[in-house]
Amino acid sequence: MNIALFHTFKNIDWFIFFLILVFTIAMVFINEWRHKDEDSIIDMLLMGRKLTLFPFIATLVATWYGGIFGTAQIAFDTGVYNFLTQGVFWYFTYFIFAKFLLPKIKNQKAMTLPEMVGQMIGPKSQKISALFNILNLIPIAYSISLGLLVQMLFDIPFPLAVLLGVAIVALYSASGGLRSVVISDCIQFLVMFSAVVILFFYCVLSFGFKPLTTLEPHYFHPLGKYSLTEVMVWGFIALSTLVDPNFYQRSFAAIDTKTAKVGIYFSIVIWMIFDISLTFGAMYAKALLPTASVDYGYFEFAFTILPQGMKGFFLAGIVATIMSTLDSYLFLSSTTIVYDLMPKYKETKFAYVLSFILIAAFSVFLALSFDGNIKAVWKAMGSLSSAALLVPLISNIFMQKKMSDNYFLITTIISALVVLVWRLSGLKAYYQLDELYPGILVSALFCLYHYWDTSMGMDS
Repeated sequence: MNIALFHTFKNIDWFIFFLILVFTIAMVFINEWRHKDEDSIIDMLLMGRKLTLFPFIATLVATWYGGIFGTAQIAFDTGVYNFLTQGVFWYFTYFIFAKFLLPKIKNQKAMTLPEMVGQMIGPKSQKISALFNILNLIPIAYSISLGLLVQMLFDIPFPLAVLLGVAIVALYSASGGLRSVVISDCIQFLVMFSAVVILFFYCVLSFGFKPLTTLEPHYFHPLGKYSLTEVMVWGFIALSTLVDPNFYQRSFAAIDTKTAKVGIYFSIVIWMIFDISLTFGAMYAKALLPTASVDYGYFEFAFTILPQGMKGFFLAGIVATIMSTLDSYLFLSSTTIVYDLMPKYKETKFAYVLSFILIAAFSVFLALSFDGNIKAVWKAMGSLSSAALLVPLISNIFMQKKMSDNYFLITTIISALVVLVWRLSGLKAYYQLDELYPGILVSALFCLYHYWDTSMGMDS
């Protein structure tokens, strides 16, 4: 069901929308021109390690909310379950990263997460970490989100909508480094946060809380319509943040460790406000437009009740939410390919641009393969990267005796294979157990054996 919002907007809505869009793109190009002579690798990938507090918060918050279509769908269908699975689990992980991991990595001089792994363990570990990072970084879900938005606006075929959306993002961000991503994120962060929060407060002021009382009880239950084991899968997927290269790259780019730590704590508060606003905004949408499509219900509701002018601002907020994540993931996935897998070309800017374009094209192809199912993308990619990297990487950060290069390689590959076999062989359906659990168990057993083996060796 497409809403074809092109026909519901007035001139003032389009003016506000395009004003924000053009301003954002113009600022990116102006920034690139101002810093055209700063083309060192550390400046391109990490802004020369000079990222200060506000841009750190803005780029971190903006990067994590590109899947707004997915979270809006979950909230529209299940209510506060969304706040638990897409919010609380993640806040806990962000806190762990800031509190426990940052002190451990603060002295690292790496440019990327795989390079850090390589410095700790070895070159094979760097390569395999890069491969799994790329799987997690290819912005399939965000390409789908942008395609759904373009389709919703103009009622065009979904494949064309995805292609147009990703092409626009690639056009303005392919030639820039992290500085361009951060500049656009700062603007997009302010717009996206304001738009979602304004809609929630507009609902409260216009309707009070009475419409929410008409919703079914499961909308207010943390588990929603699901079992505890299904819900806990999202907890493990949230832990994938601990091996997410975006978090490490922003931390490496921060001017100091204190800036990164304080920035993450502030970001948690902002994420919480955003998630509460989105969750309850979607619940208002379900209560007042009960027959609306799950895919578009939240957005149809917003464009139905908001006054003229605010519709354009809200649209700009949604576009900003998606684009800010899409450009970050395209940038970092292309960076990982060149810097970690093709180090011979890591000083060549053209290699990054070409890789960026190829990743953008591949993202479009995969987005069409998943047929618009954002939740399926998150679970498939999140399960694979979490099972392969989470336990081995974290254990090596904290263990005094590191794994050998070959042992780390074997652990990650076998854990990933267990996930794939469990998913593709039918065992998942037979045992009613998500593939993430056996994958995590296998990697944990490998790490425990390594810990036991090294302990015995030290005792002897």
